[in-house]
Amino acid sequence: MERKWWKESVIYQIYPRSFMDSNGDGIGDLQGIISKLDYLKELGVDVIWLSPVYQSPNDDNGYDISNYQEIMDEFGTMEDWEQLLDGLHSREMKLIMDLVVNHTSDEHPWFIESRSSKDNPYRDYYIWRSGKNGKEPNNWESAFSGSAWQYDEKTDEYYLHLFSKKQPDLNWENPKVRQEVYEMMTWWLDKGIDGFRMDVINFISKVEDLPSAPIQNPNKLYQSGGQFFANGPRIHEFLQEMNREVLSKYDIMTVGETPGVTPQDAVLYTGEDRHELNMVFQFELMDVDSGPNEKWDLKPWKLTEIKRIMSKWQNELNGKGWNSLYMNNHDQPRMVSRFGDDTTYRIPSAKMLATFLHTLQGTPYIYQGEEIGMTNVRFDTIDDYRDIETLNMYKEYVNERHIDPQKVMESIYVKGRDNARTPMQWDESEHAGFTTGTPWIAVNPNYKEINAKKALEDPDSIFQYYKKLIQLRKEHPIIVYGDYKLLLEDDEKIYAYTRSFGKQKLLVILNFSKDQVPFHLPEEVQFNSKELLISNYSVNEAQEIKQFSLQPYEARVYLVS
Repeated sequence: MERKWWKESVIYQIYPRSFMDSNGDGIGDLQGIISKLDYLKELGVDVIWLSPVYQSPNDDNGYDISNYQEIMDEFGTMEDWEQLLDGLHSREMKLIMDLVVNHTSDEHPWFIESRSSKDNPYRDYYIWRSGKNGKEPNNWESAFSGSAWQYDEKTDEYYLHLFSKKQPDLNWENPKVRQEVYEMMTWWLDKGIDGFRMDVINFISKVEDLPSAPIQNPNKLYQSGGQFFANGPRIHEFLQEMNREVLSKYDIMTVGETPGVTPQDAVLYTGEDRHELNMVFQFELMDVDSGPNEKWDLKPWKLTEIKRIMSKWQNELNGKGWNSLYMNNHDQPRMVSRFGDDTTYRIPSAKMLATFLHTLQGTPYIYQGEEIGMTNVRFDTIDDYRDIETLNMYKEYVNERHIDPQKVMESIYVKGRDNARTPMQWDESEHAGFTTGTPWIAVNPNYKEINAKKALEDPDSIFQYYKKLIQLRKEHPIIVYGDYKLLLEDDEKIYAYTRSFGKQKLLVILNFSKDQVPFHLPEEVQFNSKELLISNYSVNEAQEIKQFSLQPYEARVYLVS
């Protein structure tokens, strides 16, 4: 397996709007990020992934871009951005930018031209179709509820938007569109960035005639059309062209957000001989607690199911592709609330989950606030929420489908994207030290208890534990490159596995429950000597590890030989 810097890195995602506000307008900004670079350096991360900071009307918090080569006024200026890049590079950290090229904003100059007339040279930059029998061209549902088509009176046609109606999809079949995108990417790479995280990149190739989707849910007017645009017919051709034209010319890292991929798909996207991407984000783990009606349909997750998913990805990509490891981000709820215990055992369970992510094969991603154990939020009313997906869903479920509002709020408390978007909790001053003004979304009320200042002062904090985990990856190549093998496959409370690299073995033992659980080391794990690398409880190192009792959410990592 080839050694690469991006395999050995730990990535930290910043959601700029919620990270740090420098000018008191209640919105995080670039100068705010710059003021916290020493904090990130202290944590030990190697790469910062910056969620979009481009010019945008902000319909979907910056994922609707109106100018790819300008900075959003609320975040600052291009000079601020350059100062950020310099600040990271001078601290030996790298910067990857969010690349959003499945769609633009409807306020992008290309789209303004495109909708102006049918014979405009930009018409074909987007996907326009005539209606069918006075209705939309097909029955696809938008990811943000309702139809994926918007009627435009001026030219009497519909345009496709897989997300918000202010996010029209680009037509990647048009070579001019692809050329424009590659030129823009080159422009950013020449400014010195270190790579891209690519938003829903596997949606850019659609099936040619855009057929209607089969009826999966008869209660709904519109249906999921994913089979016609996720991993579409020309996707690998487009990515190989992008790699040839742009990516291959720089020493950078790329990660694609790819809903609906299998490990077999991921090998095609990330295989070293394929010349596409370095790694992808898979969503299988993120769907482990979704019922048959997708995201908002809650069901409890099972540890055996998590093991099945993660083991499949670990084994099937080993030696063929590369995994990215994450359990939360700007689109997902907080991992300690979802997979741990965010009350009694918040600290041990946050450390246990971190141990899990940082001891698998792949590149770990930390989402801002995860390193201090930030939790989901429960706002009293829907009026406190800001996320377009959440607000559209609430409206549809309550007004159109007449579902009990309290039941809908429960789903939002568990799965809503705003769980991840409440401001970063810096200290116990008002608004958690995030802003001197009124924050764009309220701060989680638990900030006096959970904040970075406390974490930095406490030698036993979650932050200090992350720091140690990150350091261990740098010291032990086995943690990055070792082969994975699952132990105790059917256990519903303990997740244990080994990693093997040369003559070394790593033994990872994790209790995913709030119970004390007896652990018996399987016979197959033979060793002469052992060294405890990290644990989230104090452990007597001389203790026999063939059998012992695990504390609630306990994690232990041994190096054995």
